[in-house]
Amino acid sequence: MNNLQEFIKSEYTALKNNPALKADFHVGDVIKVHQMIKEITTTKKNISKTAKKALEKTGGDTGKGPVERIQVFEGVVIAKNHGAEPGATFTVRKIAAAGVAVEKIYPLYSPTIKKIEIVSRPKVRQAKLYFLRKRVGKAARRLGLGSAVEPAPEEIKTEPEIVESITK
Repeated sequence: MNNLQEFIKSEYTALKNNPALKADFHVGDVIKVHQMIKEITTTKKNISKTAKKALEKTGGDTGKGPVERIQVFEGVVIAKNHGAEPGATFTVRKIAAAGVAVEKIYPLYSPTIKKIEIVSRPKVRQAKLYFLRKRVGKAARRLGLGSAVEPAPEEIKTEPEIVESITK
């Protein structure tokens, strides 16, 4: 048992120095995750347009071999699981075309994650934002607005004051 723990610690020490982990993001933050994608191509026929563009930039041939490119996924962090242990993950959610929601679960210590940028940091009051899954349209994109904002104590009216303001 002890040997297993030492093995895990030795394997993940290199990944702890990963520049992607330097970004200190929290649940509720809007982030951009830069992920390295490897596309395996065998002929010119089954290569994607983005892979062709990546090949043209690098000056490589369109023949055999994997094509590497960086894909950016921007969305709201709705959950972080398992803290800083080797199996730690975080879930990012975004609203794509036609109002369809897309969620991706990333391992925190993944070598394919090259960079994490924090776009904005709204104020949230929950550790998991699963309630965003029920929202549709613009409400799903807005975070920290609407019912989450409470009025100041002096703005709260008592029942007799409300009745008087309506009758006037």
